[in-house]
Amino acid sequence: MECTFCGDKIKRGEGKIVVKEDGSSYFYCSSKCEKNHLELGRDPRNVEWTNR
Repeated sequence: MECTFCGDKIKRGEGKIVVKEDGSSYFYCSSKCEKNHLELGRDPRNVEWTNR
């Protein structure tokens, strides 16, 4: 699996899965990626430290 925001690989048993009410699911490797995507609404293409 890979992180929805930064594109890093997530090891089995690590990370976090967020499922929204519409059924879409997001996989995050860290709270940093989760906050940047959901709370701050940042685009991973415009953030320097992502692989996207």
